[in-house]
Amino acid sequence: MFNFLKKAFGKTSEAIAEVSPQKKKKVTKDEFEDILLEADVNYALVERLLESLPNSIERIQAFNSLITVFQYKADFKESDNKPFIEMIIGVNGAGKTTTIAKLAYHYQQKNKSVILGAGDTFRAAAIEQLTRWANKLDIPIVSTQQGHDPSAVVYDTIASAKAKEIDHVIIDTAGRLHTQVNLSEELKKMIRIANKAHAGAPDRKLLILDGTQGSSSINQARAFDQMIGIDGIIITKLDGTAKGGSILSIADELKMPILFIGTGEQPQDLIPFKANEYINTILDEIFI
Repeated sequence: MFNFLKKAFGKTSEAIAEVSPQKKKKVTKDEFEDILLEADVNYALVERLLESLPNSIERIQAFNSLITVFQYKADFKESDNKPFIEMIIGVNGAGKTTTIAKLAYHYQQKNKSVILGAGDTFRAAAIEQLTRWANKLDIPIVSTQQGHDPSAVVYDTIASAKAKEIDHVIIDTAGRLHTQVNLSEELKKMIRIANKAHAGAPDRKLLILDGTQGSSSINQARAFDQMIGIDGIIITKLDGTAKGGSILSIADELKMPILFIGTGEQPQDLIPFKANEYINTILDEIFI
């Protein structure tokens, strides 16, 4: 796990090394502040984290300060429901389709069956891309033509999963911006239809956030949460940015479950998020 995390935060580690080239037993408060800011932790959060720390900071003190960011109540909404139905939400460019493939692969590794629903009927390219992933992973997919009603895809996907006794349903949605009212209403309709197809569905509504976007992704998350209620977050693209500290900002601002982080383009490049391992990966670059 740590090796995967080190790969994921490689560019963040390089940025930390520029600020603090030598690992030490202790760092000053000013050094620690510079490191956190360089890793793209929100300034107000950095100041708050530093409040309880002495002028000379040891690793355990740094760890105890950073872990407080994740000490909020988070409902991960795990269940044994079959099918377990997830709806994947997020704006274009966040890595939504690739993340769906990674999530499907993750379930396959647990010997669970999966079906995909191509609910992004807004773009033909989205349907084609998801179909390619389904073929590559050898899993079924329910799709329709561009412009057709995505709620029909939702209903048909869930009905197919129930008929075939499939474990996991993963439904794509259009890469909508929260300012587009018509797409907002469409998303609400998809959720209503999911519940008609299977009482209580979807079990989880997961938001895909681009880890390179900082406060912009936080604003997106708030808007989607107000609109439909978000049950968990997957953060993508952290392998290609020095902004690994943005996870601290996202957790602090949103106080939602962070389920996974994306670390690359391949199906296996999805890591279950563990706050203590994440923090230790960062501190490994600072302390001896």
